[in-house]
Order: sequence, then C-alpha cells, then structure tokens
Amino acid sequence: TDRERIGQDSLYEQEGKVQFVIDAVYAMGHALHNMHKNLCPGKVGLCPRMDPVDGVELLKYIRNVNFSGIAGTPVTFNENGDAPGRYDIYQYQIRNSTPEYKVIGQWTDQLHLKVESMLWPGGGSQTPSSICSLPCKPGERKKLVKGIPCCWHCERCDGYQYQLDEFHCKRCHFNERPNENHTSCTPIPIIKLEWSSPWAVVPVFIAVVGIIATLFVVITFVRYNDTPIVKASGRELSYVLLTGIFLCYATTFLMIAEPDLSTCSLRRIFLGLGMSISYAALLTKTNRIYRIFEQGKKSVSAPRFISPASQLVITFSLISLQLVGVCIWFIVDPSHSVIDYEDQRTTNPHFARGILKCDISDLSLICLLGYSMLLMVTCTVYAIKTRGVPETFNEAKPIGFTMYTTCIVWLAFIPIFFGTSQSAEKMYIQTTTLTISVSLSASVSLGMLYMPKVYIILFHPEQNVPKRKRSLKAVVTAATMSNKFSQKGGFRPNGEAKSELCENLETQGNS
Repeated sequence: TDRERIGQDSLYEQEGKVQFVIDAVYAMGHALHNMHKNLCPGKVGLCPRMDPVDGVELLKYIRNVNFSGIAGTPVTFNENGDAPGRYDIYQYQIRNSTPEYKVIGQWTDQLHLKVESMLWPGGGSQTPSSICSLPCKPGERKKLVKGIPCCWHCERCDGYQYQLDEFHCKRCHFNERPNENHTSCTPIPIIKLEWSSPWAVVPVFIAVVGIIATLFVVITFVRYNDTPIVKASGRELSYVLLTGIFLCYATTFLMIAEPDLSTCSLRRIFLGLGMSISYAALLTKTNRIYRIFEQGKKSVSAPRFISPASQLVITFSLISLQLVGVCIWFIVDPSHSVIDYEDQRTTNPHFARGILKCDISDLSLICLLGYSMLLMVTCTVYAIKTRGVPETFNEAKPIGFTMYTTCIVWLAFIPIFFGTSQSAEKMYIQTTTLTISVSLSASVSLGMLYMPKVYIILFHPEQNVPKRKRSLKAVVTAATMSNKFSQKGGFRPNGEAKSELCENLETQGNS
C-alpha cells in the first residue's frame, strides 16, 4: 500500500539475522570503495587495475573496514578475519519468587559486568571464588582428580597419621600420636598408678590397717611370749606366719610405687614370698596336726619331725622353693620396667596412653602366684582332713575356716583379674584387685588365727593358764572320745582340755 512503516509502534518484528546481512553488504561496499579509491584514484567506474577484481586483494580491504553498523555497533575484523564477539551476558535470577534472565553485562572485545546487579546462591552479593577446588585445610592431603591437575579432593589424615606434605599422610612413630589438626606428631602421655588415685587409696588404707594390726599382734605375743596360749599356738611358726602376713600387706606399697628397676625386682621377690611364707607355715601346722592324730590312732609314740625346730626346717624348705624359682626367673629374664603403648592404643588418638609398668605379664604373674596357690590348696586339703578334730584341742578348725575363706577370695580374684584384660581401666582394676586379694588373704589369717588369742590374752587372762600334761596317746584318745560324745553334754566341762594337745606337744618338742 506504500504506507507500511517500520517503527517502534509497528507490529512488525524483524528477523534477528537481518542486521548481519545488511552489515555484510555494507562491509563489501566499504571494501570496494576503499579499494577503488586506492587503485583508481580520480576515476569513475572500474579502471584496468580492478577489471577484473582480484578477490585475494579485495579480502585484505574487507578485513580492514571499520564503520558503524546498522545496530550502532562498529563493524571490524581481527587479524584472523573474524568479527569481534558481541554478547549480552544474562544471569538467571529469582526475584520475589519469579525466575528471570537479567542482563548483567556485555562482551565487546572485553568483559563489562555490572557486579551490583548480580546475585549468588543464598541471596548474597559476594562473588564466589572461581576455582575448581578449594585449598585443603591443615591435616588434609590433596587427592588429584585424574586428568584434571587443578582439581582435587581433600582427604583428612585420620587415625595416627599426620600430614607429611601437600599430597601425602604418614603414620606417627609407635610412641607418638598426631596433634589436634594432624599436622605433626607429639609424644603419647605416660600414665601410672598414682598414690592419690582412688584405685590406690583403698588398697593402701587396708594395708596400713593390716600392718598396724599385725604389729599389734606381734608386740602382744612378744610381751606374753611365755604364757600358755602363746606357747600352745606354736611360737616359732606363729612368728613365721606373722612375718608372711606382714609381707602380704607390705606388697601393696610395692605394687603402687612407680615402676623402676628396684621396684620391679622387689615385686618379683615379695609378691609371692609373703603368701608362700604364710601358707607354708599353715601347711606345716595342719600337716603336723594331721600326722599327730593319725599316729595317735596307731601307737603311743609321737610321729617324727613335730618339734619346733623340725617344723621350722620344713617351713623354710617350702619357702626356699619359691625363692629358687624367683632366682631362676631373674637369671633367664632380668627385671626391668617398660612403657606399654599398645595396651591403651585406642581408635581415637586423643585417648591414647602409654602405661609405665614392670615387665610382668599376666601369665608370669599367675606363675609367680601359682606356687603360693599350690600351698594354699594343699593346706586346704589337710584342713579338710583334720576337720573332725575338736577345736578345743588345737587350731584345726580356725585354720580350716581360714583356708576355706581364702580359697573363696582367690576364686573371686581370677575372673575379675582376667575378665578386665580388655578394659581401658585394666591397669587400675588389676592392680587394685590383686593388692586387695592379697591383703584380704592376710586379714583372714590374722583375724581367725590370732585375734581370738589376743582377745583372751588381754581381756581374759584368767583363761591364759597352763593345763595339766598328759601323754600323747591319752591326749589323742581324749580328743577322739570328746569328738564322739560332744553332743551328749561334752567330754570336759568349762573348756578344761582347751589347748591341752598343743601344750602337750610343745612340751614334748622342747624336751
């Protein structure tokens, strides 16, 4: 209609590529114009130099054009003949819950960004780092992504490892653990049983009370050494037994003291020695009582080796076996202290500890106490054999009760000791259990065998009087008859025969 117009208000929408076609035509026109002006100056139309047109030379002019295009942007070409890139840069944004692409800049030979118009994840305006991987933190190593050297994963040096360099972790030495951020190694703390620990306070308190009680009994026996009750109890073996009880209590202090060469050596010697002395003396006593009554049933003659000197020889012979075993142990494996880093090497290095202890394994400890336990079991057997002997004539009954109670104590000790071998508190539990068991064994012997005698000596001296002496055969017969008729009113009233057998044998031994 000749009235069509292209304008802002028209409904016409031009194809987006038309401007490039127009600019291309203009680029060709500018190139031919410049070429004609240079090759045919002052002439109209083609001159011989442009007839025909040399395409290679025309291309040079095309690449050198520079004019403003239909869109108002310059039309030029680079050295490679490419048109410069012109781009609008959009960012996908969500504003008021409405997503949109917003122009935030352009590219025309270089980047032009409107940073203030940009948004980043989380609604922040801070520009994120334009890198593939963030730097690794201290204590982490880089694990490179295959084929992409500038990209990596950060892996923490876990467990007992520390960061050796940017790409490697290395395990700390056996006596070290990594620091908090795994950048280096530090020594593992060393622990031992402290005197102020609750695990030590209880055993020490029991040992101190036991030592005081033992010394009190010894002083009482020494002061009333010539009284009938002290004589009837077998003074020599009593003092030996009290020595063993004292050593059992004193062992507690060796077990809690800081391990070193001397302490470990003394532990080897005295841990089993105190119990060996105690049970060797008790075994000798029960064996003596058993042989006396067995012999009394057959003849009037006394059995051999029942004198105090013989009893001491037998006791010290039994004790010497323990000492010989310890000496052999010293020769084969000299004593020393060690630091055990494996016992409490926990999964979390923060809780790892080294334990300062003596080189006595659980098996060695049982072997060390094994001989004492053998004496204890043998003594218990003899106590059972002499259980029929009336208690008014000898110490068989108190010894029997002592051994039964002691066996119960050690039967409870074994599962507790070995049942805690995997516990984190193993050192504390085992040391406390061992020391308390040894002290309780000594306390049972002291309480059942000597406290009744001390009570009579101090508070009932009227009962601490000599009884009339009779022959061995008569005493044994009286003891046997008393046992048979004890349920019919008693063989002797008012405890007349009390300690008669022991006093009679004491006199025969001294003679």
